Amino acid sequence: MSDLQKKNAGEAAARYVEAGMVVGLGTGSTAAWFVKALAARKLPGLRCVPTSERTADLARELGLTLSTLEDTPRIDLTVDGADEIGPGLALIKGGGAALLREKLVWEASARCICIADAAKVVPALGTFPLPIEVVAFGHKTTANRIADVLADHDIGSPARVREAERGLIRTDGGNLIYDAACKLIADPARLAADLKSLTGVVEHGLFLDLTDLAVIGTDEGVETLNP
Repeated sequence: MSDLQKKNAGEAAARYVEAGMVVGLGTGSTAAWFVKALAARKLPGLRCVPTSERTADLARELGLTLSTLEDTPRIDLTVDGADEIGPGLALIKGGGAALLREKLVWEASARCICIADAAKVVPALGTFPLPIEVVAFGHKTTANRIADVLADHDIGSPARVREAERGLIRTDGGNLIYDAACKLIADPARLAADLKSLTGVVEHGLFLDLTDLAVIGTDEGVETLNP
């Protein structure tokens, strides 16, 4: 029933948008439900900043007016999904390989709403592999540095580069994604800082202290969570 839950969350989040807003559009299956619901409302004066080319294509197809961070550097509200929602609304994001653009849009937003199905709410982060975006040049060397950081956090599994049938997966910015099977992230803030300090790491999928509200879809409707 996760599709129904995602649909319920996306439609509920669309009701937080008001006419004339600049809205950040997330990436992923749940965010797509939000984009569809937002387009259906036909609010005047909306400008939408997508976090991926995939989202931009969907929004354009539905008739939403698109903008960029360069043209609209301040965003009123961003609505996006998550791969895990932990205590304090700490998130793991990046399963859709759009984490860098997502984080840029989130940090430019006055308010951020996370939408998800009920299975995404967890007691601690780490079951979902943590995406880490790295520069393609020398990425194996960067991966070794990432492994050292993970080991310092008692995470024994090395991060693995994300691949598809046609080869390594590239982000919209041309970077690569490594996924770290953490199992349990005991100190998300310290891990976030340690990963970000590595040369070659562009961004990671830990979204901490960024979420103002979570709208969780259920089979019957939605529930809301505050930090």
